[in-house]
Amino acid sequence: MSGHGYESGRLDLPFVGIATFAKRPYAPDWETLEADVAVLGAPFDAGTQYRSGARFGPRGVREASTLFSFGHAGAYDHEDDAIYLGNDVRIVDMGDADIVHTDTEASHANIETGVRAALKAGALPVVIGGDHSVNIPCIRAFAGAEPFHIVQIDAHLDFVDARHGVRHGHGNPMRRAAEQAHVSGLSQLGIRNVSSTAREGYADARARGSDILSVRQIRRLGLDGVLARIPAGRVYVTIDIDAFCPSIAPGTGTPSHGGFLYYEVLELLQGLAQRSDIVGIDLVEVAPDYDPTGSTQILAAQILLNFLGFIFHERAQR
Repeated sequence: MSGHGYESGRLDLPFVGIATFAKRPYAPDWETLEADVAVLGAPFDAGTQYRSGARFGPRGVREASTLFSFGHAGAYDHEDDAIYLGNDVRIVDMGDADIVHTDTEASHANIETGVRAALKAGALPVVIGGDHSVNIPCIRAFAGAEPFHIVQIDAHLDFVDARHGVRHGHGNPMRRAAEQAHVSGLSQLGIRNVSSTAREGYADARARGSDILSVRQIRRLGLDGVLARIPAGRVYVTIDIDAFCPSIAPGTGTPSHGGFLYYEVLELLQGLAQRSDIVGIDLVEVAPDYDPTGSTQILAAQILLNFLGFIFHERAQR
């Protein structure tokens, strides 16, 4: 094709085309997935207790991720002297799980089906929520698999057993995870301030093997001290965007001041990638309507892409 900008093919700028995750291929046929990473949207927020809007999180994070659609050559990081996410890492976007209006169980079952499809294909599942209840079907999808440890990066403990009969809302996922035979333990990082979980919930979490650290405790321990407390081996990472300070991530339904800054979480994730086998990721509670600047969505996309870069760089070194 002749004309300006077409000498070497289409420019494929961030603001043109379909907004799949990082502008990677769309893979709607879950029976024939071929990928190293399979991204699934879980636009469900009926588990929220107060401010809804996380149903628009997958769309917002995908759109923001186009900013980092740097092509097949990968991205060079001069600090690490490494190229991340080159054409040797196949990332596909599965689209969204079917969400059935007002039906938590049916919606969660459809999310679980998507994660199972990714696992069956041998891909690393990356789920973009949605509220934190979507973690429940994500963890269920691993039933029968080799046990793994969960690292939760969050402002809230999310360890409520039941409240008003609700067992599968966004205050319950870590309690539901701890009940699974394939979950060997939890590291709950960033937990702070007032919480929906009562004192008894903290005692229950610790009795079930949870290691709970606030942001201030983590800063006192330092990165190496925190990583030393997390068991090596298979690890699933769940990131609630409200773990970050709302000064950099206001677009969430439950903001909590005193949160992490960007590099604190980035360096923690890089350390996990270096010493653990990451088996799954979810990132939840992005609610774009509360952040007209788009900064929260950009933060979420940047964290995910950097984490994936770390994971596959370390896999290639092993």
